[in-house]
Amino acid sequence: MLGVPCTTTRRDLEAPLPEYQGRGRHPKAPWQAVTDWRQSLPADAWIHLTVRDGEKGPVEIEMVKRRVQTRVERKRTGPEEWLVVTRRPLTDDRTLEPRASRDATDQDARYRYHYYLTPTDGGEVAFKEPSLGELGRVIKAGACIEASCKRGKGEVGMDEYQVRTWQGWHHHMALSLMAVWFLIGETHRGQQLTPALTLPQVRYGLSLLLLEVFRTPGIDDICRQVQRQLLRNELARFYHHRTRKCLPPRKLRREIQ
Repeated sequence: MLGVPCTTTRRDLEAPLPEYQGRGRHPKAPWQAVTDWRQSLPADAWIHLTVRDGEKGPVEIEMVKRRVQTRVERKRTGPEEWLVVTRRPLTDDRTLEPRASRDATDQDARYRYHYYLTPTDGGEVAFKEPSLGELGRVIKAGACIEASCKRGKGEVGMDEYQVRTWQGWHHHMALSLMAVWFLIGETHRGQQLTPALTLPQVRYGLSLLLLEVFRTPGIDDICRQVQRQLLRNELARFYHHRTRKCLPPRKLRREIQ
């Protein structure tokens, strides 16, 4: 599933073709922006589905699907794809869909609309036509995927990598995703006994548990760790000034020189 702007131009392959005049090429469906096509849909074209049960009630979606042909760069004809349009009321403020850019959404007086494209084939292999339930499940899973990536960046350092090859980058991403999966699993398991348990609390508890395997941390040990880290930072600042041949701050010169 790929979110596309509301200005995407497409040709409806399921629409009835214009009448042939008896000469020249057989006419095809006209090119039309997805916004204009959406506005021409009848009210009974939208299908209401319940994707799953959520924490605040059932997760519902209204959508419509068409087999279309889009335009690519320089107005060239693109491949056949499935166009999926979803809508939800403006009064619904639940974050059940991933955040989209301003040009990827459209709205009127009652609804907000999102547009997606999914391929019909992969190379020489034709894909099976996806059901509306499967498409709705994938669309609604976007918010969960974004939340997991955000947790990975904040909890396990998914974006803190310094690699030189794609293989190293893939290794870092795989380990980060496995760590996020483990933390989320432990959070869900712990919430059965403690409903207010959060992911940072699970990470902090695991860090203390791992420290207790090797030694029992006390106040003196914690103070020594903090002092060692502060001294390491001060030394780094001192040598940073020294390599640039400038005087370090006075507090560093008095203690480290």
